[in-house]
Amino acid sequence: MEVNFNSFNIKGKEEVNLMSPLVWAYVGDAVYELYIRTYLTSTTKLNPHKLHIESIKYVKAASQAHILETLMPELSEEEQNIVRRARNTQNHHLPKNANVTEYMYSTAFEGLIGYLYLTGQNNRLEEILEKCIQNNCQ
Repeated sequence: MEVNFNSFNIKGKEEVNLMSPLVWAYVGDAVYELYIRTYLTSTTKLNPHKLHIESIKYVKAASQAHILETLMPELSEEEQNIVRRARNTQNHHLPKNANVTEYMYSTAFEGLIGYLYLTGQNNRLEEILEKCIQNNCQ
């Protein structure tokens, strides 16, 4: 499935590096959710409620932590540093349906997605998102 990620790209890499990794995760959460919703609506004929139930399997913290664990060996050194920064950022939000470790790693996953999106690395972003689907990472 091909998704066209025409991002605004209003920030350079230097500016994005100065942002809080929680901002990356905030954007990454939206990008990943949109990708999963687009994928499910393109490949199924589920009604909206069932689409929501199915999408939760992909976007919940435990799934995102698992996805990141699966992807880590394939990430570049730069991407692993992005993950580390996002994972280690102090977040005072307490997870509702995940343990603290899962939540830290899901934030790191979302941080990576957001970073790639904000820096306009759309080809790499699509590679990573497609691997999540191909490997049935849920």
